[in-house]
Amino acid sequence: MPRTQRFCPAGIPQHIVQRGNNRQVIFRGHSDQAFYTNLMKNYAEEHGVSLHAWVLMDNHVHFLATPETDKSISLFMQAIGRRYVRYFNRRYDRTGSLWEGRFRSCLVDSENYLLTCQRYIELNPVNAGMVNNPEDHWWSSYQCHGLGKNSDMHQPHPLYMELDKNPRERLRQYRQLFARPMEEKTKELMRRTVNGGKVLGSAGFKKEVARKYGI
Repeated sequence: MPRTQRFCPAGIPQHIVQRGNNRQVIFRGHSDQAFYTNLMKNYAEEHGVSLHAWVLMDNHVHFLATPETDKSISLFMQAIGRRYVRYFNRRYDRTGSLWEGRFRSCLVDSENYLLTCQRYIELNPVNAGMVNNPEDHWWSSYQCHGLGKNSDMHQPHPLYMELDKNPRERLRQYRQLFARPMEEKTKELMRRTVNGGKVLGSAGFKKEVARKYGI
């Protein structure tokens, strides 16, 4: 079920991807990633975006986030993109575009797909061959979900919190979700929905989205 890439209604979790232009590297060192994560925190607060999960790769970023308003995601991504380009161009004495046009996004059915989408995001460094295990990639929300590290910008989704009331047991149960590799058909579904601006959800969820938003 196609939809426009900037259709980001309030209150629904969304998988968001922003890529470097022509797949170029957008983070050349840890200082770049640190600067970018600081932008994430500040602009998420400013524009009303709850960041549930994220990963910073060499040439793209993934977010799983819920907006407070229909404009929150667009304002958040625009603010980060513009500010980071100014920083990056100044730091590396370059000019021109850094991003591959507009960001891509898809609505996520919380009940059936949220934790799967979150796993997909946090497994990106493993699937790309950058690390052997998700905990080995510092610039990822797996540090919070699987290892219990604190982050000022992290707002865990209620479904993650419902894994267990005990924080230590919750971490253990979450790590168990990563015990087996994600199936290729599931990874392809994640890619297809976000790249195509489709709805990631059950037939019932898609029907409700179509009824409510006319898409």
